[in-house]
Amino acid sequence: MFKSMLRTVTVASILAAGTFAAHAENPMVGGAPMYANKNIVENAVNSKDHTTLVAAVKAAGLVKTLEGKGPFTVFAPTNEAFAALPAGTVDTLLKPENKATLTKVLTCHVVAADALSATIAKMVKDDGGTHDVKTVGGCILKAKDDGGKITLTDENGGVAHVTIADVKQSNGVIHVIDKVLLPKS
Repeated sequence: MFKSMLRTVTVASILAAGTFAAHAENPMVGGAPMYANKNIVENAVNSKDHTTLVAAVKAAGLVKTLEGKGPFTVFAPTNEAFAALPAGTVDTLLKPENKATLTKVLTCHVVAADALSATIAKMVKDDGGTHDVKTVGGCILKAKDDGGKITLTDENGGVAHVTIADVKQSNGVIHVIDKVLLPKS
């Protein structure tokens, strides 16, 4: 009986350690666990820090795309990043008549690849300090390494910092950023 209990405790400890390791690998975002076996949309809808992004993805009709096979790398601006845009910008972009503009802005945050931060940092280093990242929306972002943290500069000179890197998804990876990246104006 003692051996049976000991075996049960050992198995439970191993399972608990495995659960902890799984959560340690993929960070919490917006107060919600992000699961590597769920797709980008399934995870994003649970983040309280990304409600504006989710609303924008829905308004642009990009839900099916971002639920697709991928792989995608999404640089995901927080609600605070959207709030920092000039007053009225988000409301204007969410109007049906501005769907094309909204789609362009959002797809300038998506890369058709699964690029973890170590991969991006290596490309930056290999390219002498700056790496051009071509997005699905046709924007060129300039990736740089700023003291071990990745920054992205949009076509207007706006700089976003990756605040949470390598949030693995079943169809790619999300990097949380602190600024909305905008296409050339």
